[in-house]
Amino acid sequence: MSISYPSGLRELLEELETFGERNDATTTERASRMLNITPETGVFLSVLVRSMSARNILEIGTSNGYSTVWLASAAAAVGGRVTTLDVDARKTQLAIHNLRRAGLEHVVEPLTGDAGVHLARGAAGSWDFIFLDADRKPYATWWPDLWRGLRPNGLLVVDNAVSHAAEMEPLVERIRQEPGATQVLVPVGKGELMVLKATMREPGGTSPG
Repeated sequence: MSISYPSGLRELLEELETFGERNDATTTERASRMLNITPETGVFLSVLVRSMSARNILEIGTSNGYSTVWLASAAAAVGGRVTTLDVDARKTQLAIHNLRRAGLEHVVEPLTGDAGVHLARGAAGSWDFIFLDADRKPYATWWPDLWRGLRPNGLLVVDNAVSHAAEMEPLVERIRQEPGATQVLVPVGKGELMVLKATMREPGGTSPG
């Protein structure tokens, strides 16, 4: 597959891809691995953000900023912003460096901290688009706050839905039980789970407002 890289960012993104692959091939400690998305997934995320003109984007799992560059480039094209969160301060600093190299630091707010705490403190309907690519064990626990934070017609995308399907199952089951949630598995990269939040409707079938 030929990758359609964002204008002016091919060289940097290819460099980050190579860095991630080489780094992950030489370390077994999860905290030290980059665990980047595939380039195909980067294109997929970019298309989604642009097509829905997502203005408020949340990424959980910054790593070295590879996926953040894809999201930020798309956000910049539609006047949006990305808030990206990682538990590892070293990775946050690496991402900041790479975002500066990409010329996209002005559209990204990088944070270091616990995603569960951040989600719990967030306002309802804050996010048009959420990309989840972190340690999968707490996903199901985070679900109520992920769902609350997503606006009606907002979209949640979760990476590794095929490559780590068993680890994703607790989250998938929570989504199945959620009224108004429509999910679909997209065979891109390591498998992307897409979850659409239905528009809330008042009695009589009309949308509020």
